[in-house]
Amino acid sequence: MSSLPDLELVREGVSNSQSPLAQTLSILFEPSPILLVKLEPQLSTYLKSQSLSSPLSYSQLIDLALDEIKKWDISSQSEFISGHPRIGETKNLSNLSAAEQGATAVVNPTPPEVLARLKHLNACYEAEYPGLRYITFVNGRSRATIAEEMEDVLGIERSRSPDEPPLAEFTSKARGRGDEKWLSELRRAVEDVGKIAQSRLEKLQA
Repeated sequence: MSSLPDLELVREGVSNSQSPLAQTLSILFEPSPILLVKLEPQLSTYLKSQSLSSPLSYSQLIDLALDEIKKWDISSQSEFISGHPRIGETKNLSNLSAAEQGATAVVNPTPPEVLARLKHLNACYEAEYPGLRYITFVNGRSRATIAEEMEDVLGIERSRSPDEPPLAEFTSKARGRGDEKWLSELRRAVEDVGKIAQSRLEKLQA
């Protein structure tokens, strides 16, 4: 499992793609281009403006990051949450994402039909909410349970079908970025990214 850089080095606010601050953000929030080119410089500027004698914890850093992200325009927020993998993905996952999603489970691996269902549900969600990715704080729940949660969000019946309802049904009712439900989903996703980051921190510090 990844380990966090020394907090004293993070607090110095050195800004570059390999800085302790950048490494910390990539571990807690998942690496993404916008994290490195936008969030990291913003937090670096803030940290440099603070006295090194001022208290700062990793948990406070997460809160500061979320405060900055919520000030961004919706396109930037959308790009940020897309740095997280889709629910049910099994390839190119960070060690932390794989553990959170249960991708490393040996005793009770996720059944193939659940993975196929999640792939379809992700496609349906992204068709109805263009520019968004379904993010949720898994918190130890199984992928099958998350599939049911996604079905509830989409307003569809429980199923294990890999192609029902048809994707076109969701494409036809795609929501614009000014739609209140679209914005609500964006806000929820940002909040859940924060919950995931805090949960990762707890595990790393345990």
